[in-house]
Amino acid sequence: MPRVLVTRPAPQAREWVARLCEHGIDAAALPLIAIGPPSDVGALQAAWRSLDAHALVVFVSPNAVAQFFAQRPDGCAWPPALWAGAPGPGSSAALREAGVGDAAIVAPPLAAGRFDSEALWVALHARRDWRGASVLVVRGSVGTEPEGSGREWFAQALRMAGARVEFVVAYRRCPPHLDAGQRAQWAAALAAPAQHLWLFSSSAAIDQLEALAAADGAAPRWASTCALATHPRIAERARAAGFGRVLQSAPTLAAIVAALRAADDPAR
Repeated sequence: MPRVLVTRPAPQAREWVARLCEHGIDAAALPLIAIGPPSDVGALQAAWRSLDAHALVVFVSPNAVAQFFAQRPDGCAWPPALWAGAPGPGSSAALREAGVGDAAIVAPPLAAGRFDSEALWVALHARRDWRGASVLVVRGSVGTEPEGSGREWFAQALRMAGARVEFVVAYRRCPPHLDAGQRAQWAAALAAPAQHLWLFSSSAAIDQLEALAAADGAAPRWASTCALATHPRIAERARAAGFGRVLQSAPTLAAIVAALRAADDPAR
């Protein structure tokens, strides 16, 4: 099996590498996205103080959860009756770790097999009459621009149902800062592309991959490289980047391990 390169931000990449290695998969962390603080911390703290005004707060990723709760002002607590929307199992787990109760977390069921804004709306839309309800979406940004067409789709679905939607930026996605070991891994991936498999959980990671190659003056041979994407939109982005073989999996550990083993099975 090729070495699996986990491209998530550093803390999550380390966790995923450890979990994959426990399943006998050779994996290494090569974070292609760094997480920085929001440009307006005051807006984030103001959002905390206004939580009681909302019927739902949606967190677009585990980073959104971690960074939102990291800025919690003294004396503020999560209202027990406030719903927390999570598009996938990673965000749900981060909410539980932050102290949000299971009864407050709304997420697509694991059996759904798809974890994104559309699947979250399926889980939410019939739960109540959304007319007049206030919803806060906690998201990140790339540079000064908010991320995610899926987030805009979700906001529009809520507005069409009569809800009021606000956004707050909890973090910025920044270019990676590779240490010496990661630089060596990057060089190895360029030198032997067929011996590596890239695991992408964000299209932004592929954007940063291309920017990193351009900055180094490299001409990667992605056509001989395999990528595993955790969403159809990410898979499309990997194909556009020139990856010769693009696989797709749900973003759960079991699904990713199964996809990696299937990819390495010559009988398939």
